[in-house]
Amino acid sequence: MTKIAIVQEPPVYLDLAASMERAVGLVAQAASKGARLLVFPEAWFPGYPTFAWRLSPGADMGKTDELFALLQANSIDLSRNGMAPLQEAAAEHEMVIVAGYQEVDGEVSGSTLFNSCITIDADGTIANNHRKLMPTNPERMIWGFGDGAGLNVVETAVGRIGALICWESYMPLARFALYAQSIDIYVAPTWDSGATWMATMQHIAREGGCWVIGCATALEASDIPTDIPHHDTLFPNKDEWVNSGDAVVYKPFGGIVAGPMHREKGLLSVEIDVSEARASRRKFDVSGHYSRPDVFSLSVDRRHKRPISFS
Repeated sequence: MTKIAIVQEPPVYLDLAASMERAVGLVAQAASKGARLLVFPEAWFPGYPTFAWRLSPGADMGKTDELFALLQANSIDLSRNGMAPLQEAAAEHEMVIVAGYQEVDGEVSGSTLFNSCITIDADGTIANNHRKLMPTNPERMIWGFGDGAGLNVVETAVGRIGALICWESYMPLARFALYAQSIDIYVAPTWDSGATWMATMQHIAREGGCWVIGCATALEASDIPTDIPHHDTLFPNKDEWVNSGDAVVYKPFGGIVAGPMHREKGLLSVEIDVSEARASRRKFDVSGHYSRPDVFSLSVDRRHKRPISFS
């Protein structure tokens, strides 16, 4: 059995250094409870840009620009070892970490942000980095489009892990790309919550025959620092739950084993038997005996796309 834990605590909103310090503390807390896998929600570092949904794309463009600049200054650049503190914590506690974060492309533009999800193995090495393929609706004002380079299921100390971010889980071909790589644990860091999202997680557990972890950031308006630009415009209701969280774990072929953790903060922990995933696919293996490759086929381009090549 393997104990997993899901973070349902907010970051220090739009403050990367303080959020990273909080994250390292959460890793130690999860380790003290025996967790071998810890999952952080979508864009947890340094906080999901909910302002994209709360400001007008026309009339409030100046406010969006100001908040984007703050977000950009607090995003993570992997080319400058921006994940080093979390990698060190993973190695210290021999823990696999899957974390949603906002990535700045330091190798090419130095400016464009991506909604990314990193998988760090228990020795601290980066096993995979996936950039969200398609930002949703107003998110396109904030993030660039990812590519197929991160559509990987990777071997880790706790089993084979793959991740899709938020509404990527509504993309059947993206899901199939993960199913076809012998996935044990499907991680879905998100900003979504509620009954419809729970139904999606249940469906994926049944369709993919895998463990499914869904998690959003549990966030109250009172968690947002008051010195954030345009705070009162964005969060006029001081008692608002901005996001309910709803961390949840589904077992292979469906059924809740933990959660949903609704409007609570803390760590959601549960023990799972990773081997149940592959055994559950005897009845229905969507990328195996049930796939009908004579009728259907999928081609995935996993080359990393760059706008320039130097020789």
